[in-house]
Amino acid sequence: MDFAIRDLSVLAYAQGFTLWHYKARPGVLRQAGVRGFFDDAADMLTTGDIVMVSSPEGARIMVVAGTEGGVLTAELG
Repeated sequence: MDFAIRDLSVLAYAQGFTLWHYKARPGVLRQAGVRGFFDDAADMLTTGDIVMVSSPEGARIMVVAGTEGGVLTAELG
């Protein structure tokens, strides 16, 4: 996968909740929703965190649904 930890940043943090932004490279937006995409950041992400992903193709907003066995994200909605 094309995950790069340097492209993940914290936008806000409060009471154990973190709002993240991930700047995805071209062609990576779809991959960002696949289980395990954010595994290299598993030690920083917590269930319930929100990840906003932006790329030249568009944007997604996802919630971290779990971190055991690979980081699992789900569309926010």
